[in-house]
Amino acid sequence: MATAVAERARVQQATATQRRDWLPGYLFISPAVLLFLVFVAGPLVAAFGLSLFHWDLLSPPEFAGLDNFRQLVSDSATIRAVVNTFVFAISSVVTHIGFGMLLALGVHRTMTRGTKYFVRTAFFFPFLISWAAVALIWKYVLDPAFGLANFYLSSTTNWLASPTWALPTLIVVDWWHTIGYTFIILLAGLQTVPAQLHEAARVDGANAWWRFWSVTLPVMSPTIFFATVITFIGAFQIFDPMVIMTQGGPDGATRSIVMYTYEKGFQSFEVGYAATLSLVLFVVIMLVTGLQFRLSRRWVHQ
Repeated sequence: MATAVAERARVQQATATQRRDWLPGYLFISPAVLLFLVFVAGPLVAAFGLSLFHWDLLSPPEFAGLDNFRQLVSDSATIRAVVNTFVFAISSVVTHIGFGMLLALGVHRTMTRGTKYFVRTAFFFPFLISWAAVALIWKYVLDPAFGLANFYLSSTTNWLASPTWALPTLIVVDWWHTIGYTFIILLAGLQTVPAQLHEAARVDGANAWWRFWSVTLPVMSPTIFFATVITFIGAFQIFDPMVIMTQGGPDGATRSIVMYTYEKGFQSFEVGYAATLSLVLFVVIMLVTGLQFRLSRRWVHQ
């Protein structure tokens, strides 16, 4: 009996000690949990709730059930906005990873320390400029009458008013603005590749291309994966250049899903439908990111 009482007291004391040890951990994570609940989980639940109503911000909400989701399926403008956003995001990922890797390789292997510092600063600096300022600068550069682009290209193309060139032009502007971030990430990944691996491959007779393919890329695969995920998520939420430079035109050729959500929520005051569009944005990003993590098991080396 005494042994059982002693064992129970020991267990209770150990439990109390564990609780005291857990308390600092809970206190440390509580700000992050609170921010998540207020700015992520709360708005997500509110968006789902609003998607079940018709509401114009002025009159009382009217329960609509799944009407907003039915409208979503038949809305050609939504489908086009999603397609535009996918084209923009995929193009952004390809150009950022491709050109970012070329820049990182050039800076890492062929430049002196001072030149490396200058190039890193020069390419990263545009990323520090706000999208609004970047959009206004490029709107001036691309002006068909007196813009620098047409002057040096000896062209009269109205880049932002052309159904063919408007979206590719915005892709180029996005590349100019954000390539520095991807470049810095990939450059940091290159600096983690052990020189001993390259030396061993060189001793075995591997040329520069084979060393890059069999040594550099496998070691950098976690960095490339991170850059791919971050670039896609950022590009799929693109908004500022479409609003400032093209207003979604011409004829919806550059309207993104975020811009369309803004138009429905704050211009047409269809808050319920805007909430439905925001859920589509969330689901698409979640599914694509999940697919990227799934596929990463085949090519990302830990």
